[in-house]
Order: sequence, then C-alpha cells, then structure tokens
Amino acid sequence: MRNRGGIQGVASIPAIVGAVTVLVVVVAVFLAYNANNGLPFVAIYDLKARVPNATALVKGNEVRIGGSRVGVIKEVTPVQIGDGRVAAELNLSLDKSAEPIPANSTMIIRPKSPLGLKYLQIVPGDSPRGLKAGETIPLSAARPEPVDIDQFFDMFNGKTRTAIQRNNAGFGNGFAGRGPQINAAFGSLRNLVEHGRPVLRDLVAPSTRFGAFWEALADLSATVAPVAEQQASMFVALDRTFAAFARVSRPFIQETIVKGPPTLDALTVDLPTLRPLFNDAGRFFTALRPGAKALGETSPTIAAALQAGIPALNRSPRLYGQLTPTAEALLDFQGDPAVSNGLDLLIDTNEVLAPAIEQIAPAQTTCNYLTIAFRNLADAFSESNGKANWLAVLSFEAPGGPNAESRPSSAPANGPEKKNHLHFNPYPRTGQDGVCEAGNERYESGKTVIGHASQLWGKTTGGEG
Repeated sequence: MRNRGGIQGVASIPAIVGAVTVLVVVVAVFLAYNANNGLPFVAIYDLKARVPNATALVKGNEVRIGGSRVGVIKEVTPVQIGDGRVAAELNLSLDKSAEPIPANSTMIIRPKSPLGLKYLQIVPGDSPRGLKAGETIPLSAARPEPVDIDQFFDMFNGKTRTAIQRNNAGFGNGFAGRGPQINAAFGSLRNLVEHGRPVLRDLVAPSTRFGAFWEALADLSATVAPVAEQQASMFVALDRTFAAFARVSRPFIQETIVKGPPTLDALTVDLPTLRPLFNDAGRFFTALRPGAKALGETSPTIAAALQAGIPALNRSPRLYGQLTPTAEALLDFQGDPAVSNGLDLLIDTNEVLAPAIEQIAPAQTTCNYLTIAFRNLADAFSESNGKANWLAVLSFEAPGGPNAESRPSSAPANGPEKKNHLHFNPYPRTGQDGVCEAGNERYESGKTVIGHASQLWGKTTGGEG
C-alpha cells in the first residue's frame, strides 16, 4: 500500500507529469524527423551508386527492391568520370536485410507519383558475389530512365503550342462549311474499303514480298539520312519556288489550267492524224543516225573543206563562163569520126600490149628495176665524185678451175674448189608474184645453182626451179 501510494503520489504531482509528457513528445518528433535517414541505434548497410543523371533525386528519396522500401538516399553528389563527363554519385543507406546485393545488379530511377517524386529501384542480379558495405554500384549498371509525364509535357513548348493552334485553325477553316461533302466522302469510304479488300489481300500475300518492300524502304531511309541537311535546304528552296508560283498564280497559272482541257481535247483529235508523220520521222532519224555519226567524225575535215571552198566559189563564175565553150568543143571532138577510129586503135593496142605490160609493170611497180637501171646509166655518164666511182657496180676476178666462168667450158662450173661453182638464173622473178629475185639472190658457197635461188635476202622464192 505504501508503494502504490508512492506511485499515486508521483502521478499526482503536475510538474512531473508535464515533464514526462514533454519528453515523450520530443522523442517522438525526433524519431519522426530522422525516420527517412534511418532509425538511431539500428545497424545499416551502406553502398554507393553512380547514375548518368540524378534526374530530380534528392536526399531522403526511397530505395526499393521488388517494390519494397529497403533504404533511403543519404546524399547526391556530382563526380567526374573522365573525358570531361560528369555523373551523379548516390550514397545509399540500406537495411541489413538487403545485404548482400549481387554484384551484377542493375538500377533504374522511376517516378513515385505524377507530381515528380522519384525513387531508386534496384533489380538484384544472379551473381554469387555480393557487394560489401562501402562498395559502389558501377555506372554501367544504370538503365535508361522511362519517360515521365513531366518530360512528356515538356515537348509542348511555346513553338509547338503555337504550331498546334495554327494547325487547329487551318483544319477548322478547311472543314468549315463542308459538312455535306465530308458526309458524302465517308459514305464513299465503304465502297473504297470493299474494293480495296482484294488489293490488300494481294499486298499481304507472301508472293508480293510486301515486308521486303518495307525493309528496302528502311535501307533507303538509312541511305538518305546522311544527306538530311541537303534535303532540308532543298525543301527550303522549294518553299521559295512555290512562293514564286503563288505570286504568279493569277492570272498566268490559272489561265494555263483553264486552257489545259481544251488543249488536251485538241491533241486527242490531232495526234492520231500526226501519228504517221511521227512514225516516218522516227524511221528517218534512225536511218540518219549512221550519217550523223560519220558527220561528227568528219566535221573537222568538212569545216576545213568549206573554209577552203569559199575562195574557190568566189572565183567559180569565171570558170563557169569558160565551161560552155569547152563543153561544146568536147562535143565536137566526140562527134569527129577520126576520134572514134583512134579510140578503136588505142583499144586494140592496149589489148596487144596487155600481156607484156602484165610482165613488165611489176618489174617497176614492185621491184623498181627500171628506175635502178636508169639511175646506174646516169651514173655512168656523170662526173666522178670524190671516190672516183662512175658505175654503181663492183668488178671482181672470176674464180679459176675446171669449166670456170673465166674461160670456155664444156659444162657448168662445179668445183672442186669451193669458189668454182656456177650461179645463174636466166629467168629471174621480177615482181610478178611479189618476189624481186634479180639482185637479191643469197649466194650459196660450195654449191652449183642454176635457176631460182632457194633463198633471197629477206624473202624466199618458194622453191627451186
């Protein structure tokens, strides 16, 4: 009863009751204020994590694993990661129950509410090694942050909002007063869809390779992407071009469009009539193509001939004046009987001389024998030169021996000495078959040769005879 009375006595003192109440309130406020930083006297698991951008993370934001809160962010500081780049380093205060976090875990910053509050979500990996207290989750473990609603609305900046207003005004003006036409268009869409089904069926058929078309289109887009700036400048130039067209749309372009249908009607009537002309023109130009090609190759020669022909044409009137009496004299000469008789005799003479000319002409035209003979003859009657040679020949002593060429003989010289052999051809070839034998025979030492030589200097005779 004494103890109970003592307790009741203490509780009955107002000052003590008030002091205890104030102490309890202070402890409760302290604990509530520091709840986000962890309760005092509780063991914690400290880690660090690096992310490319803290993106609205602040001190006290939660750290979650699988949706459950396992700790808080104690501090966010910027760090240098090399090459002038900066990342954010997060000091994490985690519960001991989360220890250890696998070394290959990943992390992502996610929104907690539409108002912009964020938290750090850790996705544990499957590595057998866990991160020790004080270690850092590397920057490579950070995953791209999903698009937040505030980032979504950030795309509607001032220019975009102005453009949307203009588009709405343009579409509104375009649809205003066109309700019946729009209704009719929607009514026609049913027929379009019904007739479009076979087309779409053919498009999606495997034989059409419609998917390959989009793949090729993607390749085309990848090819065109490097020249995007040039394309943009092209569209800017097109804008200026169409603006110029807009300035002259009335009356020039409008009149051109108005007059277009009558022109097409006239062409529809006239073109069938002109078709034979076009066909003949096509054949004419096809036949003219070789001549045009040859004309292009010979045009320098033709130009030089025309340039040289101008002075000749200037002097041609005097020549034309002399051609008339000349032509009359030729007619009189042609009509003279003596001319006819002379031509007949000339024809007979040519027929008689033709066999001889066929044999003699090659001696000059092919072998040049007549010119050489006259040249040697001229040398024989000319004055001597410094070497005192009058004739273009050499004199030598004939070899000796039986039947030698230097004395009477009963048979052709045939040795026994090496130089005592006869070489003689009474009928050498003089160009009739393209061979100039006389003077070109190759001397064969120790052998008697009568007739054609077996070899010539530069060309064989084709056989011995």
